[in-house]
Amino acid sequence: MGLVALAFLVKGPAQALAALVGGASLVAGNALVARLALGGVVPARVAFARLLLGTAGKWLVAMLVFAIGLGVWRLPPLPMLYGLAAGLFAYLLALNLGKRGKPQQGRS
Repeated sequence: MGLVALAFLVKGPAQALAALVGGASLVAGNALVARLALGGVVPARVAFARLLLGTAGKWLVAMLVFAIGLGVWRLPPLPMLYGLAAGLFAYLLALNLGKRGKPQQGRS
C-alpha cells in the first residue's frame, strides 16, 4: 500500500493520497473484522455469525471510506482503486505467509 502511494507520488500528491486512502480503507475494515471476530471463546454458530458480520462490516467500511474519498475529498478514483487492491493483496499475502512453516495439526 505504501509502495503504491510512493509510485503514485510521481504523478502528484493527490494521486498518492488517493492510493493511501484506498489502502487505508481496507486496513480499517480488517481492523473491524479482527475486533468483531476475535471476541473470545464462543459457540460455533456465534463465531460464524461474527465472522460474517465482520466481513460485511469490513467491506462496508472500505466502501464508505472509498465513497468519502471520491465524493467529499474529490480524490482521483484510479489510484484509490490501486491502493485498495494493494491492501487486499497484502492482506492475502500475510494470511498465506502466516501459514508457511507451521505443521498442520490433524485429528487424533
